[in-house]
This record gives sequence, structure tokens and C-alpha cells, in this order.
Amino acid sequence: MSLRVGRAISTKTFQGRTCELQPRRWILSQHSKDPIAAHLKQSLTALERANSDAALLAVAHGIAAAIIAALRAGNKLLIIGNGGSAGDAQHIAAEIVGRYKQERPGYAAIALTTDTSALTAIGNDYGFEEIFARQVEGLGARGDVLLALSTSGRSPNILAALRKARERGLVTVGFTGSKGEAMGADCDHLLVAPTGDTPVVQQIHLAIGHGICDEIEQAMMGEAARK
Repeated sequence: MSLRVGRAISTKTFQGRTCELQPRRWILSQHSKDPIAAHLKQSLTALERANSDAALLAVAHGIAAAIIAALRAGNKLLIIGNGGSAGDAQHIAAEIVGRYKQERPGYAAIALTTDTSALTAIGNDYGFEEIFARQVEGLGARGDVLLALSTSGRSPNILAALRKARERGLVTVGFTGSKGEAMGADCDHLLVAPTGDTPVVQQIHLAIGHGICDEIEQAMMGEAARK
């Protein structure tokens, strides 16, 4: 069985006259691979693997606890990433400063991916590798948390920022994929998505990021209700 998805009309010129020929039908066999369905299936498989991984969930809870402790102490969360991970950094920061699900006070979180003047000045004067490390040096304080998102775990500007954060006494947290475990050398907490496929790694990062935001919000709101 096959599905017709479109048709094209071909023409031919003969003795100065243009004739319309028989329409050609384009078909997609039921056995052809559907890239959208394939991506959804791959994502679902990876998410189910993450959900059943007790060690991964324990790491995620530990990261949430570290951020909660920092916020309770009056410290802040700094977040970094490149490309799609930069977007995820901004997304997570917005959930913390604004709200995730509940009405509550804003908490301190900054994505270091948004200040184009700082990024371009630092990149121009010191090199792209320093765009986050320099901001950590200027904005980070002992007791803050640096959350670094890197699907590969090898981005030089991410690793430089993690090293600078450790020098300054920040808690260092990494999110990466299955090929980036070496990033753990610079992290107090390392969450490894159970896949090496970049788009799926980013989806798992954001899904777990949302779960962490939920845990932070519940813990902080519970404390406020007890006061």
C-alpha cells in the first residue's frame, strides 16, 4: 500500500506548441522512513532510559539540592551554554527568576549568554574561549552555583568557565551527553544524558531542567509557608 503525496505536470514543446503531458504521481511508500516519527521515537526511548536510571535521577536531585541551598543562603545561579544550549540556559534562568508553576518571589538566576556587549568585548579582547570565564570572574561569588550546559562536554569556553568557577569557590554543575563524561573533572555534579545525539541530549537537559525548577520552587515555597 502506498500514499500519494503530490504530483507534477510535465510539458513538452513540439513545432512551437507547448503540450501538457500525463501528470506524474509522486508516492511515499508506507515503508519509507518518517523522520519526524523517527525523531520522536528516539527521544521517547532516551527519555524513558533517563527516567529509569536511578543514578541519573539521584544526580538531578543533588543538583536541585545544591541550587536550593545556594538560593536560601542569598547566593545565585549562573548558567552558560553555546548555541541551542545557550537558549536552554536562558530558558532555565527565566523559569527561576520569573516562575515555573507557582506564584512566588523571584529567585536569583542569570544566563551569561545574553549580554552581547560583554560577549563581543570579551571575545574580541581575550578570545572566544574566555567569554564565560571572564563573566564568572566578575559576577560569580563563593557559594554561587554555575550550571554549564555542553552536549559534547568539550567546549573550551565551557571548560574554562568551570575552572574559573572552582577557583572562586562556586559550586560547579555540568549537563552533558554520553560522549562528554570527561567534563566531570571540572564539575562537583555532572548529569550525563543517556544518548550522544545532540538534539536529544538538549531535550533531556531541558526536561530535567524543568524537573529541577519544579523541585526548587516546591522547596522554596514550602520554606516560605513555614515562616
